[in-house]
Amino acid sequence: MAAAGSGGSRADNGYGGQQARRRKGPGALATGYLVIYNVVMTAGWLVIAVGLVRAYLAKGSYHSLYYSIEKPLKFFQTGALLEVGIVPSSVVLTAFQVMSRVFLTWAVTHSVKEVQTEDSVLLFVVAWTITEIIRYSFYTFSLLNHLPYLIKWARYTLFIVLYPMGVSGELLTIYAALPFVRQSGLYSISLPNKYNFSFDYYTFLILVMISYIPIFPQLYFHMLHQRRKVLSHTEEHKKSE
Repeated sequence: MAAAGSGGSRADNGYGGQQARRRKGPGALATGYLVIYNVVMTAGWLVIAVGLVRAYLAKGSYHSLYYSIEKPLKFFQTGALLEVGIVPSSVVLTAFQVMSRVFLTWAVTHSVKEVQTEDSVLLFVVAWTITEIIRYSFYTFSLLNHLPYLIKWARYTLFIVLYPMGVSGELLTIYAALPFVRQSGLYSISLPNKYNFSFDYYTFLILVMISYIPIFPQLYFHMLHQRRKVLSHTEEHKKSE
């Protein structure tokens, strides 16, 4: 689910979160690559944030701001595919979350032009942007073993608002795309054909929306559990000092 990324749900203490993880952490070369990757991604999402603010100040309205950040959004969201298998979270979970976001970026928002002016697009873009700036900053400082408490706190706190915000934007955008997909037959395959295979993209999008029902609560409450564990551990560590 794309939303999982929007709440920072790649639930882990980071590259340097646990002592055992540190001992099994990446080597010097891999660490260098990861630092560069995370710095670039942080900068990329900062570019998107600045683009949104500048467009808003220029237009005086939050409507249709998507066009001002369309290219960098596609580039850096697709670039997240490079982190599958290298971040310290579950490969399956990371791949699922990254692919769902890429799907929403390309197969919904890019493919169904009519939804690009919907306010719901701005809703998930803002949620993603704030989340990713925090998340990639978190990973960068964790790799350097200099993680400010404020960044750790933001990663494990702001998802409480950003996750539902992102989910709402994603669901509303898919819902807005449905009538246009049905009318155009986008990505659908009808019978008869030589492969004797049919696919209804409209139905597929409805199933994607339904999948949020069981997945969203599980990931959200998992992150709440992670928040209690990580931040309470930090408080105990401070007291012990």
